[in-house]
Amino acid sequence: MLCLTDGLSNTKHVMAVIAMGEEWKSLKSLLQNNSGDKCFQSTFSSPGSKQVCDLVMDSLSISLHYKDFKEDMPDEAIGQIIDGCFKSCSGGISAFLLLIQGGYYTKKERRMVEILQSHFGAEALRFLVILSVEDGKVTDTLDDTLLDLINVCDGRYCRITSSTASGGLHALVEMVNNVRSENSEAGYTEAMLEKSKRRCVEDSAMNMLKQKAQEAEEKEQVFMEKVRKEEERRAKELEDLKGRHAEERRKEAEEKKQHETDRENIQEAMMSHRSMLQLQAKAPDGDKTKKISVVLLGLTGSGKSSALQLILNRGANLYSLISSSHDQTQPTVSCEKKEIFTGGKQFVLVDTPELWDEDGVENMELVKDCLALALPGPHVFLLVLQVGRFTQGESEMLGHVQRIFGREVAEHIIVLFVHFNSNQPKPLRINDYVTRAHPTLQGLVRKCGSRFYELNVTRSQSALSYSQTRELLSGIDKLVASHGDRAYTVKRFSLQELQERNNVTAERKEGAYLLRDS
Repeated sequence: MLCLTDGLSNTKHVMAVIAMGEEWKSLKSLLQNNSGDKCFQSTFSSPGSKQVCDLVMDSLSISLHYKDFKEDMPDEAIGQIIDGCFKSCSGGISAFLLLIQGGYYTKKERRMVEILQSHFGAEALRFLVILSVEDGKVTDTLDDTLLDLINVCDGRYCRITSSTASGGLHALVEMVNNVRSENSEAGYTEAMLEKSKRRCVEDSAMNMLKQKAQEAEEKEQVFMEKVRKEEERRAKELEDLKGRHAEERRKEAEEKKQHETDRENIQEAMMSHRSMLQLQAKAPDGDKTKKISVVLLGLTGSGKSSALQLILNRGANLYSLISSSHDQTQPTVSCEKKEIFTGGKQFVLVDTPELWDEDGVENMELVKDCLALALPGPHVFLLVLQVGRFTQGESEMLGHVQRIFGREVAEHIIVLFVHFNSNQPKPLRINDYVTRAHPTLQGLVRKCGSRFYELNVTRSQSALSYSQTRELLSGIDKLVASHGDRAYTVKRFSLQELQERNNVTAERKEGAYLLRDS
């Protein structure tokens, strides 16, 4: 069992719990059932109307303060209870703790977050940590609104289960420490609350003035509309007087215009019918979804397989966590193809081992395999680099790729940076990383059209990878569209040769499956 430690000695974190009674009872029951765990001790008390859970882990202690409220309470009553719980913590709190159950983010939790912001200000989300208590049914996918909240909270989302209570508390401690360090060791204080209330009063007064100004403007519009209608009535009476003697002339003009309109409509219908016949004559058989083929290239250990698996999981909106270490991933020894349908498009992802040896000599068989599996592409090449590692071999990688696939391949390359280091509480943004990178790495990115994206495969930041995956797939789609949806052609191999290679590869894999089943 992993014991919880903290870099700060004699530190006590005070947290105000935002949750309905059911979620608080679930957390309380889970901690009491793990009372035999030597890595932490939990003590529950009820001073007054408040419930307190004191957790002790080595030199660190956490005090969770909670006041019960019901779902049918009005917003004002719930806000007063949260406010009372906060004020009972003298000196402020380290963070607010939002409890959800089994990864489900329901209307009642969304309502509590809205009440929290209305009473404590939007800056309260800088001190918000989300804890999922998972002692029963657990969702497989995260709700989009929860993902948006996690993004606003800089990824402060952790889970706690009956079997990994210590690990969940350890993750909670790390996130609270990050909150304190990002806010100069100060939590949410009474001064911040008073400032938020003053701003709320000022906003209310401004809204009242805006409402009165809007009411005055509406009255003015009603008056102006009345004046306009009166003027129109007078103008109509005058027009009727002037127009009676020209009634027949107007009817003749209208009939002439109608004849012209009918003739134009007939001509337009004929042109539309002719265009439809031409489209039907040129239309291909079947309505197949267009495939976008992507080939992943990189050195061994760069993270190609981890990135491919993350794209498959996040593209399908799966909740399964990616391991925090890529050392467990077996090296890729042959070209493999995966497919995913997302956003109305079908993506073909081809994973590859190194296509050249230490001397830069290409492996012709592997090159043919990756191109055959990417048919009818390839459309895009992902050049995978690991953040924090840029070796001599990686600086020469673009040259090897251009020798194999042609110099024009750089126009179809996207550089994909993969994060593996989970020691940083808040990873460096990829734009800042590229800006501070070695000039050789900056030159590589520039030769690839300055197209680069990132994927974070660490466990502590896995929730943020949903938006990263969507941005990467959108970037791939835009690059393909910029080339008129045309695939990249490697002139040294014919289409017939690659198609035959694809058929042989499929038969070889099918035979291997039959042998395994027998």
